[in-house]
Amino acid sequence: MSIEFMHAAPDFSDPLGLLAACHGRIEAQCATLLRLPDHLRQHGTDEQARQAAVKILKYFNSAGKHHHEDEENDLFPLLIEIATSENYGHLLTLIVELQNEHLKMELAWQELTFFLEKIAVNQHINPDHLPVTHFAELYRSHIARENQHIFSYARQKLSMEQLSTLGLNMMTRRNVQIRQV
Repeated sequence: MSIEFMHAAPDFSDPLGLLAACHGRIEAQCATLLRLPDHLRQHGTDEQARQAAVKILKYFNSAGKHHHEDEENDLFPLLIEIATSENYGHLLTLIVELQNEHLKMELAWQELTFFLEKIAVNQHINPDHLPVTHFAELYRSHIARENQHIFSYARQKLSMEQLSTLGLNMMTRRNVQIRQV
């Protein structure tokens, strides 16, 4: 008999772990999106399709939005400051590219939202017009670059104080209260 232990999900004391875990959830949402057109072809806007659309809308309008804000408002500025002081131009270029990708992902999300909102209220859409592939590809490529380059650099360079501030800012953004024991 083997015993399996659940790994605790990262919390705000591990903001980089939390951001990486969010990437995993984004990838799961993208996988659902990629299955959605086939589901719609086979079953139409049934309860399962409506629930998936609602969950995806909720995720990207809240957690997904906060995730980009965490990076844009807190993580990237810290890394830009460090990379500038170290004259690490490659990372500075990468951050600018990632910021531009955030804009592209937001535009893709706005387009996709139109369709998901229709599905959520049981309106028929043509599954062939659902722009899920473009959206998922943008995210998957972006996530891979952040995981490989940004998070590894941040783990090496950010101080405990900077990580703590990052975590506190993430909590504040989500209106999470600090529990005192």
